Amino acid sequence: MKTPIRVAVTGAAGQISYSLLPRIASGAMFGADQPVILQLLEVPVEKAMKALEGVAMELDDCAFPLLSGMVLSDDPKVAFRDANWCLLVGAKPRGPGMERADLLNDNGKIFTAQGTVIDEVAAGNARVAVVGNPANTNTMIAASKARRLTPDRFTAMVRLDQNRARTMLAKKGGVASTDVENIFIFGNHSPTMFPAFGHATICGKPAEAVVNDRAWLEGEFCEKVGKRGAAIIAARGASSAASAASALVDHVRDLCTPGAIHSVAVKSEGRYGFDPEVWAGMPVKTTAPGAYEVLTDIPLDDFAKSKIAVTNKELVDERVMVAAMLG
Repeated sequence: MKTPIRVAVTGAAGQISYSLLPRIASGAMFGADQPVILQLLEVPVEKAMKALEGVAMELDDCAFPLLSGMVLSDDPKVAFRDANWCLLVGAKPRGPGMERADLLNDNGKIFTAQGTVIDEVAAGNARVAVVGNPANTNTMIAASKARRLTPDRFTAMVRLDQNRARTMLAKKGGVASTDVENIFIFGNHSPTMFPAFGHATICGKPAEAVVNDRAWLEGEFCEKVGKRGAAIIAARGASSAASAASALVDHVRDLCTPGAIHSVAVKSEGRYGFDPEVWAGMPVKTTAPGAYEVLTDIPLDDFAKSKIAVTNKELVDERVMVAAMLG
């Protein structure tokens, strides 16, 4: 049996984590032979910590063979101590009438503190995956506080957008989702993100040729992928927790699988026309567990470039809003 890895999860009593934690403990994220120790962080509120105790009780009752232990805490220095993976799920949700600037300000404070503590106490090989929105900019904020961990250790999740786009293309083509490959997400995890259909394939053939409806691809397809989260809230009265948890499993699993090609939000370094300092979704290839290289040869036509310009502007605007928190 392998040595257990330590996985810190924030917002551990929340809805996403309720779907996420059993899948981590069952081996879906790190493999069927990799034991884990879950280090679960919640806010220092009695109700939240009591709920976390209940989640831990359920995990115990599942008798997962790979679950080697749990740490429950409201102290980030305890939850992130020696963590190999830090999954930042918890964030303040956007409330009625709240402006995006207010959300960025409130969550910026959370990710400023968490980025600082992770850099201080996490394991030397620590990787950070951010789900809490606005995920791209929260990742940038957390990474800006690191002095020991390099920017490539910090990624934001755009895998939910990729999964949504993959399924929509599969339904349009009348095939299984596994028949759709190389659909990549560029930009922000927001309605401005761009599902780059020009490189996608359906059953090995160009998706554009199979769909044979450029107007649908440029219009309804892009719009529905971008606004899928809002559509789910309208339908079920709550956010897409289960699919977000599943996407995070995919995000981390593929980052641990050399050769996997997938969409991840990383520091752009100016690639694909993005501002060098923002974290933007783009295609990567995993080179070693936790490490990746950005694929820089994805062809983009004028329509794709125009969509990337829009999502880049949003990311730059967000960066301006939180400029005082960076560094």
